[in-house]
Amino acid sequence: MKEDNSSQHLEFQDNLLLSQLIGPGDVNIKKIESRFGVTISIRGNHLSIAGTEPDIGYAKNTLQFLYSKLSKGQDIDTDDLEDAIRLADHSINLEQNETNSANGKISITTKRRIIFPRSPNQAEYLNAIQSKDMVFGVGPAGTGKTYLAVAVGVSLLMSGKVNKIILTRPAVEAGEKLGFLPGDMREKVDPYLRPLYDAMHDMLPSDQVERRLTNGEIEVAPLAFMRGRTLSNAFVILDEAQNTTSVQMKMFLTRIGHNSRMVITGDLSQIDLPSGIESGLHHAIRILKDIPDISIITFNETDVVRHPIVAKIVIAYDKESKSTYAR
Repeated sequence: MKEDNSSQHLEFQDNLLLSQLIGPGDVNIKKIESRFGVTISIRGNHLSIAGTEPDIGYAKNTLQFLYSKLSKGQDIDTDDLEDAIRLADHSINLEQNETNSANGKISITTKRRIIFPRSPNQAEYLNAIQSKDMVFGVGPAGTGKTYLAVAVGVSLLMSGKVNKIILTRPAVEAGEKLGFLPGDMREKVDPYLRPLYDAMHDMLPSDQVERRLTNGEIEVAPLAFMRGRTLSNAFVILDEAQNTTSVQMKMFLTRIGHNSRMVITGDLSQIDLPSGIESGLHHAIRILKDIPDISIITFNETDVVRHPIVAKIVIAYDKESKSTYAR
């Protein structure tokens, strides 16, 4: 049954902050209207929100939360607006989410920026990486699994708590394929590790990234090259872990050495292994889930922090996958 239209009214005391909230050409208001299917009318310092519940409530919470940030002297940008809309749309308490992050001091400082969690699961993930030696981050693309892991690694390297960052990925399925690519080892594996490089360049000046790559403080290598090593005093990231076999995963996990931390990230909906071979990530989660010293954080579409359409794509594919499985 279709809900009746209703409306709610908001009053904001500071006209200057209200103009920042509205945005140039009412851009922020238009985006909120579009995302929640409401109509927002502005008259002086009064806003009227018309539509159906719970959409009116979502829009109201978003506006109040963003105004509160402005009142605290914080600027708001497109990312802040998208985060507020996304969290409100999933009925997550915006103020409580921010308070929990602030009280827990969950943030990462790098050379270029301070990085905060943008969802409750991201906050839990960051907290786990900073407190546990081994953390699994599992979920769809765009949820910040790899980016946040790199941020923690850079922070630990800069503070001297680890001697190096090791980035690895099972993107090269067979070692012999490396021989068909030109260049040295780094040049051969660079295309496969580009997402990790992109994150690192977002946190360190380019010259520092290059210098640390040259002196070995940052190391990139295909997963096969981890065999036989003991990784001590290092922050190690295994990306795209869904494409490991169980044998490869066991080999990697048992490389952890003194004063090292490991973060294993992957998306179980994007397994590229041959049919009939179980993902090493899936296998590891199943058998390690009850070990207290290991954290397994699961992300979902509410944590997607890329373009809003990414979350819709994730949901659509999940629905199709479940439907296919049911058939």
